[in-house]
Amino acid sequence: MLCKGLHHAAYRCRDARETVDFYTQALGLKFIHAMGEDHVPSTGIYSPHIHIFFEMEDGACIAFFELPADEGEPSGRDAGTPDWVQHFAFRVADRATVDRARESLTGRGIAVVGPTIHDDFLYSIYFFDPSGHRLELTAVTATPEQDAQFREEAMDVLRLWEKTHDWSQRAALFGGATGYRREDAV
Repeated sequence: MLCKGLHHAAYRCRDARETVDFYTQALGLKFIHAMGEDHVPSTGIYSPHIHIFFEMEDGACIAFFELPADEGEPSGRDAGTPDWVQHFAFRVADRATVDRARESLTGRGIAVVGPTIHDDFLYSIYFFDPSGHRLELTAVTATPEQDAQFREEAMDVLRLWEKTHDWSQRAALFGGATGYRREDAV
């Protein structure tokens, strides 16, 4: 396989220091690299910036650019896309870790949505960083048997969507246990 794993995903931020504080203190990521440039290395365009990197346990990173002369919204969201669509999901150990993180984040005054159960596949909470990026902390909850079933069904689920754009038939095809639900609504 060509792609061996994620090195980093990069986003814009409003303030580099605020971003460092949030990702190291609220999420416990390691601040591992910072580089500043006056010109974009890949294009040569003049755009003074700092590029900062945070490492996760598996070595993958999330990175940010602060552009002092930046125009527009720091999150870079497309105005035609709902804010729940574009997000970065961090994998955590288990449901208990998600629940502890929810308590910690709300204790810091950060609004948290969830927990949410996704298709008996993931258990997640959602919140925003200081620049308006939507973040998810998620634990895989599927058993190995469920995971195998999800992999087997993936193409059929896609075909159903392409054919109908209607999920009302999904339960009949794939069973009533599939779907999304809020834990606090169960």
